[in-house]
Formats: sequence, structure tokens, C-alpha cells
Amino acid sequence: MDTPNVGIPERLAAAMSMPEQHAYLRGKLGRRKVLAGAFATTGAVGGVALLGGSSGAAGASGTAGAAGASGGAGSAAHPLAAPPAPVRVDGRLVAPFGRHLAFGADPRTQMRISWQVPLAVKSPYVRVGPQPWDLGQKVEAEVRALHTPSLSKKLPAVEQYYLHAALDGLRPGTTYYYGVGHDGFDPASPERMATIGSFRTAPAQPEKFVFTAFGDQGVSYHALANDQVILGQNPSFHLHAGDICYADTTGHGKDSDTYDARVWDTFLAQTESVAKSVPWMVTTGNHDMEAWYSPNGYGGQRARWSLPENGFDPEKAPGVYSFRYGNVGVVALDANDVSYEIPANKGYTDGRQTAWLDRRLRDLRADDAVDFVVVFFHHCMYSTSTHASDGGVRDAWLELFTRHQVDLVVNGHNHVYERTDAIKDGEVGKPVPVGASTDPTRDGIVYVTAGGAGKDLYGFGPGVRDSYEGNVHDHESIVTFHWTKSRRPDPDTVEWSRVRYTGFSFLAVEVTAGARPRLSVSALAENGERIDHFEVVRGTR
Repeated sequence: MDTPNVGIPERLAAAMSMPEQHAYLRGKLGRRKVLAGAFATTGAVGGVALLGGSSGAAGASGTAGAAGASGGAGSAAHPLAAPPAPVRVDGRLVAPFGRHLAFGADPRTQMRISWQVPLAVKSPYVRVGPQPWDLGQKVEAEVRALHTPSLSKKLPAVEQYYLHAALDGLRPGTTYYYGVGHDGFDPASPERMATIGSFRTAPAQPEKFVFTAFGDQGVSYHALANDQVILGQNPSFHLHAGDICYADTTGHGKDSDTYDARVWDTFLAQTESVAKSVPWMVTTGNHDMEAWYSPNGYGGQRARWSLPENGFDPEKAPGVYSFRYGNVGVVALDANDVSYEIPANKGYTDGRQTAWLDRRLRDLRADDAVDFVVVFFHHCMYSTSTHASDGGVRDAWLELFTRHQVDLVVNGHNHVYERTDAIKDGEVGKPVPVGASTDPTRDGIVYVTAGGAGKDLYGFGPGVRDSYEGNVHDHESIVTFHWTKSRRPDPDTVEWSRVRYTGFSFLAVEVTAGARPRLSVSALAENGERIDHFEVVRGTR
């Protein structure tokens, strides 16, 4: 790995948290008279009411790459170097790419549209309407320009321009059409009609739907293949449990990590075929702690994604939030905050994330419209693959999951598919073989590691065989380990590893409402073949 032009000596970095590295760099580089302030936004964050309320501007119009105002994501100033003046060309020559959607806090009425442009443009916006030929509403976009300095002789400085529009006041259960543009590029013009996308808001009342999930995607043929099979499921939304694109290939949360910001451009282009119509709800993994941006390494996340801002601190923890879709409450968590294995950001919320989680799970369980609660985060609570289980997430959150009767937990981190039996008090509450049914109120919680999204695969320990639908090889017990507070692996012998698949795959969950609500959970390989399925039904006898 090339040594960064400006960085922290490795002997110091190994003992420093991410905020400590950030403070060190700011002080050191300040003495070198290097300017800060490269990560900035133009305009204020806001929303526009559409077809159901008054209209207003979502952010202020501006130029991608212009010097930013304070506030919002702009408060996360880059500590290394000021960006050069943006290079502008004729807007007719610049095509947007990398469109990706996300819900606001209320998926019935709120949608966030995000995209990227390769060069600075003037007055970016979204057109939206009820038909592809009727895009009468024009919503100005917020600009989040991200500057990454040259980190080695092989990596040039990178300027990236991310654009975001907040749509509020939408009608539930309604399909909308949209196009993204700027001065010189009008998506409503006849020659640009092919760039128009669509999305559908959540229904006003619960109804049957499907959502999909995985972690650890990266950029690869297999990642693209998974995306296309996901698209075939017609999901209402997709959950990405961290380690999104692997621009940071090291994943230690250190400024000495190998990092190439340009990988994000490739990733967003790869994902666009799905994410332009399926809300892509992400959270943060260890490879998403990009130490060059902000004290906790999440400045890049805030630049690229617009996620629900109902977590305990959306500025510091953009991957912590929740939403309700139909009869399912979904909670996204940042396991970097509690991980024993990779402690770069351990404790950065001072316990506030866990306190927020307790309140949020209590509120969801008190909501009569919520039948199921699904939680997703990166590090595994229960797995026997390469990284095994993280005792930090267990110590912080297991008691809360049990007390509030979470129905399904989805993790990534280990690049395999592994699914547990129902686990209660750390042991098997009920065996759940392929095709079985389980009741979280009685049996415990099923934990799924869905880390086969596209990055290089891991495996299982010596003598441990894959076991999945059509190829069942049960083990009475498996020798594995969990990470302890001292960052050491503690051996375990466990009986809860029920399904194991060393292959690229993802999770697809069909949700049924009504008199007998249920989660019908399936795992699909990248070729569409089903490798696992089980059912979660609450209150059965």
C-alpha cells in the first residue's frame, strides 16, 4: 500500500480512535497552513409538498461544487485540503447518473431522490409528476460537493458532486414519475425522455409486499447479478446492511486504510438499474468508516445518501434511523459504535444510540399498526464464518431485542449466507429447519447473515459443511468464537447454526398483513435458486 502524502504515523494510528485521528490531522495540517472546508453544501435542506399540499423549494438553487454555506452536511469540513474551483462545462454535455432513492421518515408521503454528476452544473433539479409525459412539478436540488485529496502517488484528488431532492406531501400508494436535470439538461425534453424513472409510495393501509436485503456488495459481476435478481422480486424497498462499495478496501477505520473515492462512482452506476426505482436503505459497516471525512468518517456517507433523519443524531450517525412500511417497523443501526472487533468508532455516541434504540423499539411495539419489527446492522450477532460473532453488539443490544421481541435481525460482515435457529437466552429456543415456522414471542429470534451480496466470498471452519435447501448437512455443534471487549476471540461451541451457504445470495421477505400476519423469509442465490425459506408468525400455538 502506498503511504499517503499526508497522514498519521502507523505507530500512532494503531492506538487512536477515528475522532482522535481527525483531531490530530486538523492540528498537524493547520500548522502546514492547509485549508479546511472541502465538504460543503449549497443551500438549506428542505422538502417540497407535491399534489397534496403547498409547494416550496427543496433546498436553494445553486451550482454543484460551489463554495458551501455552513450547516447541514457542510458542518463536516474535510481536514486535509481545500477543493479547487469547480470545472464547469456546457450543461448539455453533462448527463446525470447514479440515481438512488430512499424513503423519508414516512414512506407513505416522503421520498428522497439522489444522483451524481461528473462535473459541476448549474441549478440542478428534479421534475416529478403523475405520468412520464406530465412532469409539471419542478423541485430544486441540494448540492453536496465532496473533495478527496490525493492520498498517494497513484491516486489523484477527486471532486464528486452529489445532488439531492426531498419530496414531501406525496399521496400514499401512488406511482410517480421523475427526471433529474440541470441547466442544459431537461429530462422532460423529447430527447431526454429515456432518462425518466418512477417510484411508488407506501400504501395508506397495510397490504402484502416484498422487501429484500443483503450486506457487503462492492463492485463486481456477482453484485450486478444479485441486483438484477432483486429487481425481479419487485421489492418495495431494499436493505443494505453496510460495507456498501468498498472504496475503503482495508476497513479498519484508519486514515492509513487504502481508499479510492472513485469506486463510489462505479458502484452508484452499477446499482442505478435497481435503486432508481427501489428505495435503497443503507447503514454503515466497517468499510464505510472513511477516515478522511469528518471526525467519525461519515462525511462521505452524508454526501452520498439522503436517509430518514429521525435517528438520535442524523448529522453524526446517518446510518441510524427507522421507518414503518405497512405493518413492518424497520430499524437501522450503526454497529461500529459498539463493535469489539473493529473499535475505531467504538463508543462515539456515548450510549445515545442504544438509548434511542430502546425508545424506538418500545414505540414500535406500542403501535397497533405494527405486526413485525425488523432490525438490520452490519456486524454479526450470531455467525460462525470468518469474522464470527461480535460480543459488542450482543452486550449492547441483545437484551433490548429480547425484551421488545424483535422478529428478524439481518446482518452482513461475513461474506456468506448463514441463518440461525430461533435463539433465546443465547441458546436454541427452537430448531428452525428449512421450511419451518417460528414464533418470536415464544421461541426467540432468528438471525440472518446475508453477506453474499457480491464481494469476495468467505467460508466456514474446517469440517463444517454447507447446509441449505436440497443439500442439508446438519451439524450437532460447531466450534467458533466471539469477539470480547479486550478485542480477543473467545472460543464457543454452538448448536444454533442451521443453514449455511457459501455463495452469492440475498434475502427476500414477503410480508402478509390481515388476520394472520406473517413474514415468509427466503434466501435466493444469484441465479434465482432458493437456498432457504422459513416463516415468522407471532402468537401461534
